[in-house]
Amino acid sequence: MEKGDVAWMLTSSLLVLFMALPGLALFYGGLVRAKNMLSVLMQCTMIVALVIVIWTFWGYSMAFGDAPSPYWGGLGKAFLAGVTPESMSATFTKGVVIPEYVFIVFQMTFACITPALIVGAFAERIKFSAVLLFVALWVTFVYFPIAHMVWDSDGLIYGWGALDFAGGTVVHINAGIAALVGALVIGKRTGYGKDNMAPHSMTLTMVGASILWVGWFGFNAGSNLEANGGAALAMINTFTATAGAILAWVIIEVVARGKASMLGAASGMVAGLVAVTPAAGFVGPVGAIALGAIASVICYFFVAVVKIKLGYDDSLDVFGIHGVGGIIGAILTGVFNAESLGGIGYGDMSVGAQVWTQFLAVSVTVIWCGIGSLVLYKLVDLIVGLRPTVEAERQGLDLTSHGEVAYHS
Repeated sequence: MEKGDVAWMLTSSLLVLFMALPGLALFYGGLVRAKNMLSVLMQCTMIVALVIVIWTFWGYSMAFGDAPSPYWGGLGKAFLAGVTPESMSATFTKGVVIPEYVFIVFQMTFACITPALIVGAFAERIKFSAVLLFVALWVTFVYFPIAHMVWDSDGLIYGWGALDFAGGTVVHINAGIAALVGALVIGKRTGYGKDNMAPHSMTLTMVGASILWVGWFGFNAGSNLEANGGAALAMINTFTATAGAILAWVIIEVVARGKASMLGAASGMVAGLVAVTPAAGFVGPVGAIALGAIASVICYFFVAVVKIKLGYDDSLDVFGIHGVGGIIGAILTGVFNAESLGGIGYGDMSVGAQVWTQFLAVSVTVIWCGIGSLVLYKLVDLIVGLRPTVEAERQGLDLTSHGEVAYHS
């Protein structure tokens, strides 16, 4: 066990927590209307707390327990049975280990932020109780099995040789698909298309997006599990892909609308971060710029054209950026991973075979998450109901759900 690896993984875990609280909370909070600011902050805060407890009780065991199943890890490590400060987890280098508690905490932060991403799709129009019940069910039946399939050495998708360095499938496609299903099941915000629903604070959105970018180094470079050249590659790619994506989004905006917006720059930032997540440790820094730019262009098209054409209300573009960006990133990982394009040329597969494997991994995630999420939304609707009253929605969820307001004028 190297103390440097342990120190880096402890730091990375804190960086991923920082992404969720306050990063994601402020990013989303700035994008909603002032009357719903606290509801978004509260949802993100409570999701993190709830998932930490669930992860400790049964989540870690389901995702990374010892059961030799391709679909889940069993319940042998429920309540962290058998884990001590002396127990170790393997890394990607033979003979190199880190304390199991460190691995548990690092993966726990991923389990926390993923369901928090989903709430942006139905922000401003969901009951607080519905969010918490849905998240408890969703991490159990959707997130933990996908995490096991992709990242556990016994997992189905891991066994296929699919590349997902830091969670293109597990985090972003998973959250993006659940978000799209949620937006469709819950329906549009009251007054959507008629009332002004502009973000109440682009300042806070920029602060939140920037915290996300900083935290994302823990997310991506931490996923290397060791403090070495692999972490350094993931780190530089997290810089370069994001920069390429911001530039691409803003350029398209200028061409299409004549003005560059802060909202566009923040959206491009997140699109680039999402796209490079599965690729971070496998592609070169120049390939990462191309990957970020391509994903940004396609995400822009989904946010500015497809969403409007199809008429669904994905409030904060979770599907358009995380879902679409995650899919593009996961599939193009198979392309930019090629040594001829500056990647590390992982494994024995050809580019075509790797891209096909990536496509299969994406497909399983989309189907598992899509069907699972639909069933769970319907179940939550039956048990507690998904939407507040129209009156509560018009007044704002801050007052009606939490009895407080973000700002006193």
